[in-house]
Amino acid sequence: MSPTGTPESPLRVAVIGAGPAGFYAIERLFKEKNLTIEADLYDRLPTPYGLVRAGVAPDHQKIKSVTKVFDKLAAQPQFHFFGNVTIGQDVQVDDLRRFYHAIIYTTGAQTDKNLDIPGIDLQNSHAATEFVAWYNGHPDYRDCQFDLSQERVAVVGIGNVAVDVARILCRTPEELMETDIAEHALEALRHSRVKEVYMLGRRGVAQAAFTTAEVKELGEMAGAHVTVPPAEAELDPVSQESLAEADRGTMRKIEIVQEYAGRPCTGKPRCLTIRFLVSPVELMGDADGRVCAMRLVHNELYKTESGSIRSRATDRFEEIPVGLVFRSIGYEGVPIPSVPFHERWGVILNEAGRVIDPQTNQPVMGEYTAGWIKRGPSGVIGTNKPDAIETVECLLADVQAGKVLLPEMPTFTAVQSFIKERQPRYVTYEDWLRLNEMEEANGAACGRPRLKFTRVEEMLAALGK
Repeated sequence: MSPTGTPESPLRVAVIGAGPAGFYAIERLFKEKNLTIEADLYDRLPTPYGLVRAGVAPDHQKIKSVTKVFDKLAAQPQFHFFGNVTIGQDVQVDDLRRFYHAIIYTTGAQTDKNLDIPGIDLQNSHAATEFVAWYNGHPDYRDCQFDLSQERVAVVGIGNVAVDVARILCRTPEELMETDIAEHALEALRHSRVKEVYMLGRRGVAQAAFTTAEVKELGEMAGAHVTVPPAEAELDPVSQESLAEADRGTMRKIEIVQEYAGRPCTGKPRCLTIRFLVSPVELMGDADGRVCAMRLVHNELYKTESGSIRSRATDRFEEIPVGLVFRSIGYEGVPIPSVPFHERWGVILNEAGRVIDPQTNQPVMGEYTAGWIKRGPSGVIGTNKPDAIETVECLLADVQAGKVLLPEMPTFTAVQSFIKERQPRYVTYEDWLRLNEMEEANGAACGRPRLKFTRVEEMLAALGK
């Protein structure tokens, strides 16, 4: 019997989740010169790319060009894609152990963190993740409804996702026509009556999580002014003290925000107001159970013993009238059946990417994780590359030490037959490329970069499955 990792007996790896972390893990695997490696990529949707397709804002087309790298990777003969296959439903983790020497979980952070305040469950109060997935055409959120007849909207949070939500709400239909936003979302936003959007940050300008590029872009929208209350754009003593360690990006963010301070909202149909040092403490509802106002507390900053900067509530409150609320305060991972999970952190229990058994605190043989489900929702798309490399380095070290699973049938032919039996409507990468061509052709016909399929059954029908 040939050693594992030779042309006669390739190292077989299953990667669960076809987002950037999954592709970056495979990229590192295929760069290993001393081993012959085959990788099979699984996703519960027929489409790959994860948040590049379903999370990146439609008006950020350049960011999506990373998929060209993924497509080149997928063209290699040792790569295979099983789309429309759900782990824990169509296939169990125990099943995978029969076909692979190692498994890498890269399923991302799929749900939002909740905001535990009175009234959060009122009508017209939503997770930003739902709105983002809806306007990006994610099949799970295709039929969500958002009351865009409301004139005032609050976005709770001040990271890049919050900025994306605020910006999409403020874009003109003409601007959105130039993007690959889902057709149903474009039509709904075309009739939007939103006039005022508030983006609310609990800490100060210097601590804002959005990037320089994101906040600068807000000032370039055709149909919306951006303003900041002058007092909230000023740096408090704690923030001023921290500037000694601030990088150029932080300094530039502060400059941009302070340029927006005090600008009047005139001439354009919409106004985006960025607020700092405020936190929602209650959503108030009308007689029909819909959000009609938000109660805010003003915060102050303080430095902890460890040196981190935190916010705490003062005794100053205010109310703002809003009819629609999106909370954007972070993502959490979703457990995979039979895979150790840290509920409080919302990640797979791991050390440097090795999955850890909570009973023994020892690595689980042959199981690894990368991306947001490994480290939590932090960083940008590119952050997943070094993260995935760290995981794969651990995997390769374990291979050298002989610490791999011993599958009964370590061949692509065997697993393909098994998948066909369990999910006969699985989607290959060749199928996806056909779907991609159809989406681009449909978009070109109406002057747009692409027109997405937004229902799984539509995708499968288009492929004749």
